[in-house]
Formats: sequence, C-alpha cells, structure tokens
Amino acid sequence: MKIVVCIKQVPDTAEVRIDPDTNTLVRDGIDVMVNPFDEYAIEEAIRLREAHGGTTVALSMGPPQAVEAIRQAMAMGMDEGVLLSDRAFAGADTLATGYALSRAVQKMGDVDLVICGKQAIDGDTAQVGPGVAEVMGLPFVAYVRKIDEVAGDHLVLERLMDDGIEKLRMPLPGLITVVKEINEPRIPSLRGMMRAKKAEIPTWTAADLEEGTERFGLTGSPTQVVKTFTPEAREGGEKLEGEPAEQAKVLLDKLREAKVL
Repeated sequence: MKIVVCIKQVPDTAEVRIDPDTNTLVRDGIDVMVNPFDEYAIEEAIRLREAHGGTTVALSMGPPQAVEAIRQAMAMGMDEGVLLSDRAFAGADTLATGYALSRAVQKMGDVDLVICGKQAIDGDTAQVGPGVAEVMGLPFVAYVRKIDEVAGDHLVLERLMDDGIEKLRMPLPGLITVVKEINEPRIPSLRGMMRAKKAEIPTWTAADLEEGTERFGLTGSPTQVVKTFTPEAREGGEKLEGEPAEQAKVLLDKLREAKVL
C-alpha cells in the first residue's frame, strides 16, 4: 500500500501579518510548525504501513523552509517526502492548492490512499482534502475517526457526523480526512530525527508537474481577498450590583432602552 499524507506548515503564533499588496499571509520571520491536525494523518499512515506494509510519503506545498515540516513527518516515521515549492505556487487559494497537490500525487503514481488532516488551523476551511479528491476523481470520506478494516480494494471506516457515527465502505484508491479521535500522534525518536535530518527531500516546481502556471498560485485562484482589517477592541461590559431581582430589573430596563425588547 502506498500512502500519501498532505501536510501544511502553519504559523506557530497568533501574531500573523498580512501583505497589504497581495492580501496573503506573510510567512517570513515567524515561528512555524506542522499543522496539528496533520499529525494525526501522519500517525495513521505510519500505523497502516506498520500493520499492512507499504510506503508512506509526506507531501507539502510552501516556501523552501516548509521542508522542515516534511523532516518532522519523517522523524515521526514517514518513509519519504516531497516539497512543492515555486513562486508560481505563491498566493494559492484552496482550489489552486488542491490542484497542485493533486498533480503531485498523480506524478507519484500508483497511490492507494491519500490522508489529510480535517483542516488547517490558519485557514480553517477544510477544503483542500476534498479539492484534491475532486480533481483526481477519488472516493472521499471526511472526518474519519477509525479505520476498522483494510482490504486490497477497500477500507471500512467510521466517521463523525453531527448526529452520531456513520460506518461505511470506501473503495480504493481513495482519500480521507481524519479527526483527532483517530489516534495519538507519536513523539519523534532520536533515531528518526537523525534520519530525517540527513534525508534528501526532492523539491518539485510547477514545471515538474508538467502543467502550465495558469492553474497555480494567485493566477489559478478564483477566491480573492479584497480587504483585510483588524476589528476594534471592545470595552468590557457593565457589572450589575445588588440582589438578583434588582439585577434582573436593571437588565430588563437596559434591554428596553436598546429596543431589544
């Protein structure tokens, strides 16, 4: 079984900055980490390989420093890694990102399963995984909490729903996004970190994907951020004094003054 895990390097801080010219995230000079939800995808891929054999590949798209996210995945136990890095990919929205990742997975060939975290903490859209599946025409299951059965041509899965848990059969090859209930990510071992540090991780550009640049980056992004701003800080609310009945009367009067009631 060949498993590809799509991972993302995200800011490890709440102090993010936006480029005023492109309205995209400024990633230079800030602390970064592997998207936490992607660590569960990494762990599940490793467990599947340990139980059923095969190869695992970490795939990420980003600036050159995003290679460190791949090294962290390999330190945890992933076999290989590939980085997509090219100015042509810069400023990509979820559609352009999903397209580039799908082209990379297709280039790898004979991939049985693609695993993604349910969403990235910097965007919270949960759109890239489904986007990759759509471009590749793969069966797709979101919010997977457990893999019950692995067969040559299918998986039996459990996924979280708003009203409970659904169990279903997904044919392979396919793509899943996973939630944190699926496992507990392992801590990288010293041996794994040393192996990851020495590993040669290939970097693929837009040209390596054998595709024109019109579907990558800002050019291939129909979603455009036209304005960003920081909301004004709100002042603290008023604390009501007195007995509960008195507080209730004051609150009722204020609601009437505000014409809420």
